[in-house]
Amino acid sequence: MERAYAVELKIPDNEAYTAMRALQRLGVAVARVQRADILIFDRDASDERLGESIERDERLFNPNKHRLERLPGMHPREGEVWIEMLDAPRSASMRRLVGWRLFDHAGKPLGDDDLDAACARLLCNPAIERAIR
Repeated sequence: MERAYAVELKIPDNEAYTAMRALQRLGVAVARVQRADILIFDRDASDERLGESIERDERLFNPNKHRLERLPGMHPREGEVWIEMLDAPRSASMRRLVGWRLFDHAGKPLGDDDLDAACARLLCNPAIERAIR
């Protein structure tokens, strides 16, 4: 059974801030950007045991700077796109993607048209990456 987790920074994220400023200069009406490592597991372990194993793996999680969230589904949340490298090495039990979640000036997740523009203009290079919406 596949399950997805988001590992997000709880400290300021300079990469997300830089992406936000670049998107604004490119004409995308974005006011806030969140970036996360999206970990997709295909394991039989319980949610609790899987979460604990992520938190113990220092390659994936540092409790001083990360927070872990079990995602409700196997698809991006509203206003979010997942970017997957086309030639990324895959293990049998885990895939790693980058999640970009964009918000407008009212604090609401960006709509489909603006999210498509953000992907096309900055977030996804279709020659080497695939956007998952």
